[in-house]
Amino acid sequence: MSDCRPNIIMIVAHDLGTHLGCYGAGLDTPHIDGLAADGMLFSQYHCTAAQCSPARGSMITGRYPHNNGLIGLVPGWEIDDDIPRLPALMRDAGYSTHLFGVQHETREQPLRLGYDAVEAERLKAVDLAAQLAQWLRARPATSAHPFYASMGTREPHRPYNREGYPNDDPADVTLLPWLPDRPGMRTDIAGLNGLVYAFDEAVGIVGAALDETGLADSTLLIVTCDHGIAMPRAKCTCYDPGTRVALVMRLPGRWEGGRAHDELLSGCDLMPTLLELVGAPPVEGIDGRSFLGLLDGTEYAPRDHVFTEMTYHGMYNPMRCIRTREHKYIRNLAELPLVYMPVDIWEAPAGAQMREAYYSQPRPSEELYDLETDPWETRNLAGDAAHSDLLCELSNRVDTWMEESGDHLLEGRWPPTARHAEMMREFMGEERFADWMRMTRRDWPEMLWFL
Repeated sequence: MSDCRPNIIMIVAHDLGTHLGCYGAGLDTPHIDGLAADGMLFSQYHCTAAQCSPARGSMITGRYPHNNGLIGLVPGWEIDDDIPRLPALMRDAGYSTHLFGVQHETREQPLRLGYDAVEAERLKAVDLAAQLAQWLRARPATSAHPFYASMGTREPHRPYNREGYPNDDPADVTLLPWLPDRPGMRTDIAGLNGLVYAFDEAVGIVGAALDETGLADSTLLIVTCDHGIAMPRAKCTCYDPGTRVALVMRLPGRWEGGRAHDELLSGCDLMPTLLELVGAPPVEGIDGRSFLGLLDGTEYAPRDHVFTEMTYHGMYNPMRCIRTREHKYIRNLAELPLVYMPVDIWEAPAGAQMREAYYSQPRPSEELYDLETDPWETRNLAGDAAHSDLLCELSNRVDTWMEESGDHLLEGRWPPTARHAEMMREFMGEERFADWMRMTRRDWPEMLWFL
């Protein structure tokens, strides 16, 4: 007897955020836009950390990074051994599990995550999609078991303006509303758009293969990403351009298309939702919660907040944040420049034009924003007496979250793992490694080599 549960294909972009036509980014992404029109689009889906490995780790464990061990990038950090992972749980539920392309959750073989097989390595998005399409066509039509396939692309991760990708004219791009109009911004957006076009084409290739093989109505197709785009004040921050990410889902045989949802969702909600969809047992002790009721139009209690965080991204950059529908509170737990830019942004044209603004003043210990009147988080209200009660309330909620989840930051500085420290020492040399371990305000000019 064949298994009537849906197949699942999850396509995960690298550093995409919501830079898509269907999210109002001002570029043409017809395949993903069409998928959203036929399925569901989620406008307030937020990653748990605006960086690759921690965000992806939450997607497959249902836990915030500080609660699963993956608080920094692989290979310096790893998911704790006793934490269940989505591919393994899908396999336990009777699914065959397959990886196409990128994963960023472990330095070990991806089979450690629970994949039965790695079907394709790191290729350009369109080539990777062609491999997945070929695999779908070769799969026996009478297969008794459903499949779970993850397709991870490198696009649109920097560097932008790569050979072989169709860049836009910088003069014609739609600007990012949280950044000034400067030549470096336009140059980078033009290159970013070219990589997004390639990702969109890849999604189209997979969609066409599902139609061709007759699997479209029985396959949940998910398009999402890890975190926001690699532009200043986005990636590696707790601001919305860093944490708000695309999530588009289509399952024609079960869900009516053309629906848009603005409920707050967290990246750690995806795993329990998929497990409930396939009838797998729930995992105890996770931070995420299923939103299957929202998809099915049945009982669902919306979230009133999500948490986001940062701890390590090369450098020590600890932040804890709560976002409600109306407000955001960010706690900064180290003396650092106003906005941290990782090396790929720092060295880029856009980053070069924001260095003086971001590295000439200190970061406040607390930030508070009214998202209804200030959606791009430009006016910090933390020092405003009129908002002192709200500041106290949200600060206390972050305290409670950290205490209940056993956040190590409550004990002081979170030390690097031996592996992370070893990597940094090898990369920097002993003298610069010592500087990195100190990280005081006077070291700002010397921080640039490890950003």
